[in-house]
Parts: sequence; C-alpha cells; structure tokens
Amino acid sequence: MNLKRVFLGAFVFWLVTNALGFIVSGYLIHEVVLDSTYQASEPLWRPELRQDPPDMASLMPGWLLMSLLSSLVVAGIYSCVSNSFDGPGWKKGMTWGLCLSLFVTTNYFGLTGVMNLPNKIALWWSIDAIFLFLIAGAVMGWAVGKWADD
Repeated sequence: MNLKRVFLGAFVFWLVTNALGFIVSGYLIHEVVLDSTYQASEPLWRPELRQDPPDMASLMPGWLLMSLLSSLVVAGIYSCVSNSFDGPGWKKGMTWGLCLSLFVTTNYFGLTGVMNLPNKIALWWSIDAIFLFLIAGAVMGWAVGKWADD
C-alpha cells in the first residue's frame, strides 16, 4: 500500500465529498426533497436534529471526523484495487466511486429491512452517494495519478 496515495487520496476524497455535500446535495436533497420525510420520521434522528432549528453545528465536528476516517478507508482500498481498473487516473477513480456507491446503496436499502427508514430516504441517500462518489472518486483518481503514482 502506497501511503502517499492513501493520504493524498483521502484528503481529496474528503474535501470533494464535503464541499459538494455542503454546497449542492446537502441543501437540495436533505433540505428540499427530504425535509418533510425527515419530519415524518422524527423518532429516527438524534435529538440535535429534532430541534427547531436543528443544531447542526453541534454534530459537525463528529461528522467531519468520521468522514475523514472513512475517506482514509476509501483511499486505502483504492490504493490496493486501482490497478484492477483500466484507463487514466480519473477513470480509475470514477470506477472505484461507482463500486463504492453501489456498496453504500445496498446498505441503505438493507437498513429499510431492520429499521423504520422510509424507502424514499434510502433512494435519495443512494442518489446522493452516487453523485458524490462518482465525482470525488474521479478527482481522487486524477490527483493520485498526477501526484502520488511512483
């Protein structure tokens, strides 16, 4: 495992997913499309999110830390499997992003079988993952290919 690839890849993946999540999908999906569904399934959510207005700031440090740790795992696995994909770095990264989003999507729909998570939430979370991971994977693959392939 190439640690330069892992740390660069993790930073890029983390940066892109968080930036796009905060700027695009966080608002469109979570505040516009799913707002009423979230309110209708209020018992599922943490107390900070059930306040009016929700206390997002108190949860942000944990979200950022967990997304950084997750990005290290994503980039670590990418470092091990990227040579299985064909094409330039961005294409390898996008392929990994597609694989990753399919794993996550199956998990979201699996949750609907063990908790009262509405299918609409699982569907839109999946769309969000596909959007974020395809783009972040492509940028990560490009950056790793440009600066960390030895």
